[in-house]
Amino acid sequence: MKCLYATLFLLILSFQLPAQQLSDTLKIISYNLRFGERASMEEFAEYIKAQDADLVALQEVDIKTFRERAPQQNGKDFIGELAHMTGMFAAFGKTIDYAGGYYGIGILSKYPMSATERILLPFTDNGKEQRALLVANIELANDKTIAFASTHLDYTNTEERQLQVNLINEILLSKSIPVLIGGDFNARPASIEISEGMSSWSLLDNQEPTSPAKEAKYKIDYIFGYPKTSWKLLSAPTQTSLLSDHLPVVAEVKVIW
Repeated sequence: MKCLYATLFLLILSFQLPAQQLSDTLKIISYNLRFGERASMEEFAEYIKAQDADLVALQEVDIKTFRERAPQQNGKDFIGELAHMTGMFAAFGKTIDYAGGYYGIGILSKYPMSATERILLPFTDNGKEQRALLVANIELANDKTIAFASTHLDYTNTEERQLQVNLINEILLSKSIPVLIGGDFNARPASIEISEGMSSWSLLDNQEPTSPAKEAKYKIDYIFGYPKTSWKLLSAPTQTSLLSDHLPVVAEVKVIW
């Protein structure tokens, strides 16, 4: 009988206590690899492991290309090698055929991906080449799901990037789950595509310059979260890695359910 009373007391108490808000802390990296011209996949993998990253958005990812400028990378599957060396799940989104292989963007995740999708972004006569958005649904350890995206926008003009940002927003802002996007936007913070186009998002990085890596002057790489109420920036340490011509962007964030 005493056990029954104790159980009933605990049940009543549990209903009276306020429900705790579920949250997760995640380490995010966005990194333009410069098609491996300056560093090996082993070096990139060691960097990612040293950061203890949960999610990584990658740009300028080669799959079995044969570039004259990066002969040491000829025939390599960047995303496959990085997945193997980091022990992470991986997804690749091709943007163009290039040099006997494929070129595009990628995602690495400590957590399983329940779905992935590559969406081609607007490519007009003003653009240099086809660009894309790669989106993955990430199943976190507590059975909650977020969307994580990687992108690399056109580098030639703002009009093209504005069209690309508009489609990114159309796709990602309609999702019913929290969303993160990391990428090389090729646009500075004061540009229309960032200041207006990404105004619905929360900027989740340290806002420091990312290019060129050795003496960075311009910020063109970002991590954003949507909706703003679902994300909190906990830390965004300054990066000094010279494995690419871009500095990586790193952020520790909390998703609030």
